[in-house]
Formats: sequence, structure tokens, C-alpha cells
Amino acid sequence: MANMTIGEVAERAGLQPSALRYYESAGLLPRPERVNGRRRYDPEIIYLLRAIGIAKQAGFTIEEMRQLFREREASEPFSEVWDRFARQKLAEVEALIERAHQMKALLETGLECGCLGMQECAVFGRAFDEDPTAARA
Repeated sequence: MANMTIGEVAERAGLQPSALRYYESAGLLPRPERVNGRRRYDPEIIYLLRAIGIAKQAGFTIEEMRQLFREREASEPFSEVWDRFARQKLAEVEALIERAHQMKALLETGLECGCLGMQECAVFGRAFDEDPTAARA
């Protein structure tokens, strides 16, 4: 099936046509051929759209995906490119997980508190520990 329309590509990829136009404007997709002013895509574009979906699941931003896919065309093996990007993203995910654990602990502490007022609260009480008129060092 050569020269697919934007609607055909969108349907096969499980996306809205607007997503294809967005990915094109963001530089993730190459500019398609135009026939009578209408976009025509090579069926191979589906592979790139699937790769974009996988990168989105891994948490990559549009800019990160643009860099990843640009560098995949370089001479170095993709495994080396992926290693660099994945290690950086993994560090970000680990920090996000740590923050989520801290948030969870804070919420659970508040649920166990049973306080009658904000000043006595195990979570918010520390906001009242310092004199608000005291100068900070």
C-alpha cells in the first residue's frame, strides 16, 4: 500500500490525524510527499510512529525523541545511542520515584495523625515551629 493518506496512516497507527501533523511540525516525522496538496506517506512511516509511541511510554519528551531519532541516523550503533538516552531518563525516573515515595509518606502521615488543628498536625505542625517574625539566617 504505497502513498497512504494521513487518514489511513492515522487509522493504522491508532492516532488522530492531528497527531501526525503535530509530530511533523515538531520534527519527529519527515515532511511527507504532497499530491494535489494532500499529504502522502510511505507505509514505512508506521514503524517510526510505533517507535514514537514506545519512546512516549518510556517518558521521553518531544525534544528528547527528536534528538534520539536524529542520532539513530548517525554512524554509531543504535545500542550506544539508546544507552546514553536510557541512562539519563532512568536517572530522572529514579528521582521521580523517590519524590513519589516522599509524597506518599507525607500523605500517609497525615492520614494517621487524627489532629484537631493545623498546629498540632503531624504534617502541617512544623510550619508553626518557627516564629514568622524571626529573621532567617
